[in-house]
Amino acid sequence: MSTSPRTLADDSRCPCGSGDTLGACCGPILRQERRAGTAEALMRSRYTAFATGDIEHLLRTWHPHERPTRSDLESTLTDDARWLRLDIRATSGGGPFDDERTVEFVAIARTARGRQEQHEISRFVREGGAWLYVDGDV
Repeated sequence: MSTSPRTLADDSRCPCGSGDTLGACCGPILRQERRAGTAEALMRSRYTAFATGDIEHLLRTWHPHERPTRSDLESTLTDDARWLRLDIRATSGGGPFDDERTVEFVAIARTARGRQEQHEISRFVREGGAWLYVDGDV
């Protein structure tokens, strides 16, 4: 995967599928102009990071105890993936006073091997006011 993310215009539709524009959705989170307010918002921004090749955002939002090395992460990502859709299936926890949440999602991509789906229940924690991705069950 390239280390420089693909730039999208703020007035384009956000890749996360929220229906909003990138500038009103994941763009400010990716640019570190604001934090993700919920674990779901962080999940959506991480999907957008995969779709645009923003490896820095992926590393920055991974819990430090679980974060892979840059080279390990780069070796698992593929340049040929065209991310098509994110479906959020369910969320649990993460109320205003909670510091843990799960987000169940299906991410769909087209690769050289054809259509690929990743169905995962992801775990997130909030530390120092910021949501972080911990890990997930595929």
